[in-house]
Amino acid sequence: MEPRSSGEKSRVLRGPDPRQDRAVRTRAHILRCAAEIFAVRGYPYTSITDVAQRVGMTKGAVYFHFPNKESLAVAVVEELYSRWPRTLDEVRSKGLSPFDTVIEMFDQATGDLANDAIMQAGTRLQNERSFIDAELPEPYVDWTSLISSLLHEARELGQLRDGVDPDQAARVTVAAFFGMQHISDNLHRRADIMERWTEVRDLIFPALRAQTSRR
Repeated sequence: MEPRSSGEKSRVLRGPDPRQDRAVRTRAHILRCAAEIFAVRGYPYTSITDVAQRVGMTKGAVYFHFPNKESLAVAVVEELYSRWPRTLDEVRSKGLSPFDTVIEMFDQATGDLANDAIMQAGTRLQNERSFIDAELPEPYVDWTSLISSLLHEARELGQLRDGVDPDQAARVTVAAFFGMQHISDNLHRRADIMERWTEVRDLIFPALRAQTSRR
């Protein structure tokens, strides 16, 4: 299947905003099932029929919540991006330093890429954005901004090595992380992602961390 030509994307259609608990749970279940299929097959080879069969509903019931396949894909990616602030809050609750918070954020993202369908599908859909006739959230920007802000905090506390620019370090670490997961996915379906991330982490972060004074 050929990717769509570049140009203006169609407006994303939205289903109704669920108010009742049952509707919220149903929508979340559809989204999870769609993510499981997107993660394995990719956008071009996933259909609403596939999703309906996985969910155990009629296509009409799926269309009630998501008017088309594009709206499903956008919802999966938006769900992925909505998790970053929540993950940061969880990590900050551990009382780690800003520098170690950065490492823990990447560690948690690695675990999610290994096990979580939303994370896997959202990442794959961003790579397949040329096939999707709808605007997706801009990739990597929010993640890079989040890491950059933490590294700026780390620099103010003397946790960054002298001469390290927080914005540059954020761009490099995010590029290394997503490049690592892409290679792991393509070669081994992420079976080795924890090992590959450990290699990247243990090479990059010691070079960024301020050296402790010797006694």
